[in-house]
Amino acid sequence: MTPLPPHLHSADPRFRSLVHGTARLDRIATGFTWTEGPVWFGDHDCLIFSDIPSQRLMRWSQTEGLTVFRRDSHFNNGNTRDRQGRLLGCRHGTRDVVRTEPCGALTVLAAHHEGRRLNSPNDLVVTSDGAVWFTDPTYGIISNFEGHRGIPELAQRNVFRIDPVTGDLTAVITDFLQPNGLAFSPDERRLYVAESGMSHDLDIAPVIRVFDVEGTEVRDAGIFCTLDAGYPDGLRTDTEGNVWTSAGDGVHCFAPDGTLLGKILIPEQVSNLCFGGHRLFMTGTTSVYSTFVDICGAEPWTRAAAPA
Repeated sequence: MTPLPPHLHSADPRFRSLVHGTARLDRIATGFTWTEGPVWFGDHDCLIFSDIPSQRLMRWSQTEGLTVFRRDSHFNNGNTRDRQGRLLGCRHGTRDVVRTEPCGALTVLAAHHEGRRLNSPNDLVVTSDGAVWFTDPTYGIISNFEGHRGIPELAQRNVFRIDPVTGDLTAVITDFLQPNGLAFSPDERRLYVAESGMSHDLDIAPVIRVFDVEGTEVRDAGIFCTLDAGYPDGLRTDTEGNVWTSAGDGVHCFAPDGTLLGKILIPEQVSNLCFGGHRLFMTGTTSVYSTFVDICGAEPWTRAAAPA
């Protein structure tokens, strides 16, 4: 069997069918302070990502290189697209979730829960019914590095759901220390949420929890997996239901049953990732990396061909 390149580590034979043994690990952009929130726009052949402390959203494309997409981003962290293809973002500085309209204007989707300010929305995902699910840890208010130091107004760090019809905000999961990345299985019957509390408390296990979802009902289904390097941050699922998560040494890939399949080793701590066709983009401490893979992301807009 042909050995895999140094940046690919196989823990299960199934991993080889998901990656390319001859694909390089490319650093496509660098010089940032803390990158996060990658989201692929296949219809524009570009990647949008956050440089949180520098308060910028950046744009990268194979043909045009790196440019600033938005300045004064208010410590924008996680990003995704809604069913109409619009950009959604989580802003630490203003403690809200916003949508970018086609004209460029910003619409605030959520900023308060039961009359109190949110902590600092972190990452988000949109389901097929148009609902927006997002996590609300306190990372953006515990220092001035990723936001503005402040006092939490909410008693918990929740996972929220924004109703697509009424806009009502509901706390659907309330028992995390620091909920972080989240992703649905392809059939949207399972929700995976990263517990990243280990970032400030070494006694917190670096786990991804899984929840059974039926409509608006969410039921705790236990621990999906435990990381053996660092703690989970952003994560994504692919079309076969595998879970790809950021970790201290790169990206870990888990089968739907929680078995570790393999790793993509990165020379920086990885914060988040996204698929762009058959390309995987990974944001690290100061840089953004990419490599070609043999699987696509579960989100429909990621399946468009990535730039060659």
